[in-house]
Amino acid sequence: MLAVRPATGADHDAIWAILKPVFRAGDTYTIDPAIPRADALAYWTAHRCYVAEDAGDVLGTYYLKPNQQGGGAHVANCGYATLPAARGRGIASAMCAHSLDAARAAGFRAMQFNFVVSTNTGAIRLWEKHGFDTVGRLPRAFDHPGSGEVDALVMHRFL
Repeated sequence: MLAVRPATGADHDAIWAILKPVFRAGDTYTIDPAIPRADALAYWTAHRCYVAEDAGDVLGTYYLKPNQQGGGAHVANCGYATLPAARGRGIASAMCAHSLDAARAAGFRAMQFNFVVSTNTGAIRLWEKHGFDTVGRLPRAFDHPGSGEVDALVMHRFL
């Protein structure tokens, strides 16, 4: 049974195993594809970090943080990644549902994704399923390694 729990230092190897292929692909995150392991883990775990595990195997991870400081701190932001071999099993959906609950419990009043690459259609469908609307489009904002310059979406929902 899939369980989502706070990450610990003992999860770093598993988190890196998830992040490395996602970041190296360079097609969904605005992260340098050559980011070193230590820098990637520092980036990902700098805020509330969670893992999704099944039978002791970590299959996904997400972070939760304020989208902005000051007057924008009531809006949450998250990043999600699933182990490539575990995709299509509902892990990202479970993490999204968990993140919405965790954000509410932490006092956030909305959640916003600032930069959803328009070619990431699976993620867009998933976020829409969880109540997110596209509230903005950034034309040709992402230089996709296979598709060239593509749009990025700003997606939002109230909690």
